[in-house]
Amino acid sequence: MTHHKDGKTWIKILFFGGLLLLILGYSAFEARKILSGPALTITSPIIKGVMNDPFIEVAGVAKNIKEITMNGSPIYIDEQGNFKENFLLISGYNIIELEAKDKFNKGTKKTIELVYI
Repeated sequence: MTHHKDGKTWIKILFFGGLLLLILGYSAFEARKILSGPALTITSPIIKGVMNDPFIEVAGVAKNIKEITMNGSPIYIDEQGNFKENFLLISGYNIIELEAKDKFNKGTKKTIELVYI
């Protein structure tokens, strides 16, 4: 009879131990977003360097962010993290700086350097 109780105890221990490992694993998986900080990918302009048109579109995807700015001015992102902003180049060398911050104030920056002729 004691063997029967010991078997049930081990099953309970294994069940709750497995459940605890599952919860810890899922928590660690979700925490990677917080630990990795913001991510910023620029999809446009594709060509970096010399431009012939003064009007360009700066676009990309931002993940895990609270705010994003382009040359210090806030820009809009949609629910999927996509952003699209028009930019007018001046004659000569242009620097466009995108900066994103998450809710913990971790930040990332991307710089686009273009020459308009």
